Amino acid sequence: MSFVYPRSFSHIGLSVTDLDAAVKFYTEVMGWYLIMPPTQISEDDSAIGVMCTDVFGAGWGSFRIAHLSTGDRIGVEIFEFRNAEKRENNFEYWKSGVFHFCVQDPDVEGLAAKVVAAGGKQRMPVREYFPGEKPYRMVYMEDPFGNILEIYSHSYELTYSAGAYQ
Repeated sequence: MSFVYPRSFSHIGLSVTDLDAAVKFYTEVMGWYLIMPPTQISEDDSAIGVMCTDVFGAGWGSFRIAHLSTGDRIGVEIFEFRNAEKRENNFEYWKSGVFHFCVQDPDVEGLAAKVVAAGGKQRMPVREYFPGEKPYRMVYMEDPFGNILEIYSHSYELTYSAGAYQ
C-alpha cells in the first residue's frame, strides 16, 4: 500500500545571460545566501560532467552555475549556458511550463522598488486580493534577466485560505 504525502520543495533552476550579475542581484536585492559561488562545469567524465550529459545530451560543452538559498531553505540554481540569450517573449504564460516563481515580503512595494532600481521591471501595479477585508497584496515583476517573479505580502496558505475570489 502506498502512502501519499506532500513533498517539500527543494529548489528551482533559473537560466540567465550573466551569472555574476544574477548572483549580485539575488544576494543583494533578495538577500539570498550564496552557497556555491559561480563555478565552471565542463563536459567530461567526472560525476557532474556525466550527470549533465544525461540531462543535456552530448555536446553541451560547458556552462557556469551558482547555488543560492532562500531564507526558508529553498535552493536556487542559477545557470549561464554558452551562447545564453534572453527570450524574445518571456511572458508566454499560456504555454506549458513554469512561467513564474514567487517570493514573500511584507513590504511588497519596497521590494518591487529595489527590483526596479536593480534593472528589473514592475509588470503591474500592486494589487490587493481582498480589498478592505484582508491585507494580502501581490505584484508581478521581472528580474533583470527576464525571469518572471511575483511578490506576495503574506504566505500562500494565508492568502488562499480566505476562500474563493470575490
